[in-house]
Amino acid sequence: MALELKQSLKMAQQLVMTPQLQQAIKLLQLSRLELTDLVREEMMENPLLEEHSEADIEAAAREAVGRTMDDLPEESRPRDQETQETLTDQKAGSAGEDIDWEGYLENYQQLAPPSGPSVRPDTDELPGVEQTLTRSANLFEHLIWQVRLSSFTDDEVEAATFIIGNLDDDGYFKLPGNDGDPLIDCAHATGVSLTVAERSLRKVQHLDPLGVAARDLRECLLIQARAMGEEDTLVGEIIRNHLKQVESRNPQAIAKALDMSVPAVIEAIQVIQDMEPRPGRQYTGTDPQYITPDVYVHKVGDDLVTVLNDDGLSKLRVSSAYRSLLSSNKNGEAKDYIKERLRSAQFLIRSIHQRQRTIHKVTESIVRFQRDFFDRGVGYLKPLILRQVAEDIGMHESTVSRVTSNKYVHCAQGIYELKFFFNSAITSNSGGGDLASEAVKSKIKRLVAEEDSKKPLSDQKIVEILCKEGIEIARRTVAKYRDQLGILPSSKRRRLY
Repeated sequence: MALELKQSLKMAQQLVMTPQLQQAIKLLQLSRLELTDLVREEMMENPLLEEHSEADIEAAAREAVGRTMDDLPEESRPRDQETQETLTDQKAGSAGEDIDWEGYLENYQQLAPPSGPSVRPDTDELPGVEQTLTRSANLFEHLIWQVRLSSFTDDEVEAATFIIGNLDDDGYFKLPGNDGDPLIDCAHATGVSLTVAERSLRKVQHLDPLGVAARDLRECLLIQARAMGEEDTLVGEIIRNHLKQVESRNPQAIAKALDMSVPAVIEAIQVIQDMEPRPGRQYTGTDPQYITPDVYVHKVGDDLVTVLNDDGLSKLRVSSAYRSLLSSNKNGEAKDYIKERLRSAQFLIRSIHQRQRTIHKVTESIVRFQRDFFDRGVGYLKPLILRQVAEDIGMHESTVSRVTSNKYVHCAQGIYELKFFFNSAITSNSGGGDLASEAVKSKIKRLVAEEDSKKPLSDQKIVEILCKEGIEIARRTVAKYRDQLGILPSSKRRRLY
């Protein structure tokens, strides 16, 4: 076969993901915090971007008001304008007089670096060192601090450091991939004898928090029982041999096995329940994450009004100084660079505005579909899918999906992620149409909260109650929703004491 080269023309349409389009799509799916970080990075990289300050906005507002006042006829202008300005000056003067400037300067001189060896600032009014901490100590730091203050030998410190460094989030001494005794690995890794490793482990287990470095739940509870003087009592016997019956809430079986009365067993179980099964819990808690809503839904009369939350978002504009440089007659690399940065800045500003408008449109559509929720609560949430909102606002489903990710709305019912309003349908025969899965979850949560703790509702009983309310649901679906809500099975919710 002969090979030959040819040239031909072909017309075709294709969607090209330009860098600008990729940036616009990226902005849609960013959360509020991520958008703030991105804008800050862009302002550092692009000198043409600058932020509107509050002073600039107030100055522009005053200028607009001044122009409006100048346009008014003389007889329509307020006559007490001069009096108002005088009162404003008097208030400013009185505010300045309220400040104790002499005391401020005196404290300022005390806080200043000493100018000589004879100068010693008075530190009585200064905050203590413990008040300047930026974070709390974690479990490792807390235990190592106690080891350094305790009577550990050098070998014991080596073994204790290995033990403390291999504690999990709950404070248990476990090595990944090792089902045997981790003390053997501790002795091999630190080069100490097994006796020293065991002695180090016992010393660590009696540090604060009590029960830390246990190898299982039984050992953790026994350490606490020993400290309470209950190791050789009924409490210790139940911990050693009957923890499964305690978990299944079956005191009768424990009483029968130990030949004890049920009230005595219940009293011992109550002591065990007051113990801490996860000693490291208080040192591994994550900091609370505060949510700032992206949009507000207010009820004004009979109408629901959607308002974007622009507080905290940088109000960008193009620097006027670089605009003047661009309009000059100078040419060269500097002008080309300014043009490139100007296009990038203008597109970023347009993309942010488009993002805000899209969030507003999507939220308004959700409000129209879920009007009953905003008026009456979670129990009246309706089934909703992305396609319905996309068709309502004339956008693609992927766009709606990006907009609703990590975006939050504040309404009279609370703060919810926009994804919360999209739910599958559960058939209802009550005449009000199908219910959303979140509405059914709220009903299950309400039923469990109102149940008799001595006779908790089983999954099948919940199915029967929901069927009486006209909700057709399978038992396995109830079990799935119960697990998602973090509700234990009925056998573990029973309270006999």
